[in-house]
Amino acid sequence: MTDAQLAADLAETAGRLLLCVRDSGLLTMKALGSAGDAAANQFLCHACRENRPEDGLLSEEEKDNFDRLAKRRVWIIDPVDGTREYGEARADWAVHVGLTVDGAATHGAVALPDAGLVLRSDQPGVVPPAPARLRLVVSRTRPAKEAVAVAQALDAELIPMGSAGAKAMAIVLGQADIYLHTGGQFEWDSCAPVAVALAHGLHASRVDGSPLIYNGRDTYMPDLLICRKEHAALVFETIARACD
Repeated sequence: MTDAQLAADLAETAGRLLLCVRDSGLLTMKALGSAGDAAANQFLCHACRENRPEDGLLSEEEKDNFDRLAKRRVWIIDPVDGTREYGEARADWAVHVGLTVDGAATHGAVALPDAGLVLRSDQPGVVPPAPARLRLVVSRTRPAKEAVAVAQALDAELIPMGSAGAKAMAIVLGQADIYLHTGGQFEWDSCAPVAVALAHGLHASRVDGSPLIYNGRDTYMPDLLICRKEHAALVFETIARACD
């Protein structure tokens, strides 16, 4: 099994597990989110270690093991990206399974279980063309002021959405055009989505254009831009003007 196949199988299976937990009807809201996180994390971590025992592992839901810093290959997972959305029985949550090699997000899969989709780095599709008026996805609860300013400068439509994975995959699926985040995230929030986006020919970087580097001791990542390549320069220029 290739790394990308493994990532896709893990994400899909964890997604099915999470749907079963939710559909039991025995848990709701925060209790459902906590149980889902724990169940999916146990499966993903055990399966990663079983199938790739020599690789490092970083999970949002597990205590960090800094042995990963000495490894070239590190799996970075988010068992439930959008725990709040999952607990509220919304559809805009995801499962992230990504692999970094020498700090770069090289392989990955993002499952969107409610849509029955798994977007994979080894099965890139054609990203639909952008409409005349661009669409910018933002947090449904805390839209970043920089993203709002860029949307106003570009006369772009704002689309509120839940998890980071759901936002990133909206670009891949052609449901939106720009994902600009400046409120801070962690490596597990973007690793798998970035691997999938890059495989689909999209642009992914920091908001200043610098590369996204993973498997750091400090897993905090300040910002993220995912968009079509033809829009990247426009977004950089607009950020500089709108946020000066």
